[in-house]
Amino acid sequence: MISFDDFHMEEGIPIYQQILLYLKRGVVAGEFHNGDELPSRRMLSALLGVNPNTVQKAYRQLEEENLICSHTGAKSYMVLDEKKVEQIRRELLKSDVKSVVQSMKQMGLSKSEALRLIQAYWD
Repeated sequence: MISFDDFHMEEGIPIYQQILLYLKRGVVAGEFHNGDELPSRRMLSALLGVNPNTVQKAYRQLEEENLICSHTGAKSYMVLDEKKVEQIRRELLKSDVKSVVQSMKQMGLSKSEALRLIQAYWD
């Protein structure tokens, strides 16, 4: 079963989105795999100390994105293949890079300064 022991809530981000991001980052990192079972909605809401509707909203979004399969009264589990994992990776990278570039622009860095900074941290 997928563990949420490393899950930490952050201020200012809706909890259901944090659950989505936690699971997606775990998929990309290779921590979660096809067929891995998720905690029940009630179990996860109790573990995180949040309203069950919050967990339901996250699971519903994952179902709509075809990342989990759920049946009434049955367990939910991850539904992944290489194509989905790569799609998630691109989605997360796009969001993260866009945020970093926006921050660099707001701080007045030129493109060449930004690239040098990225290169320095890359190395």
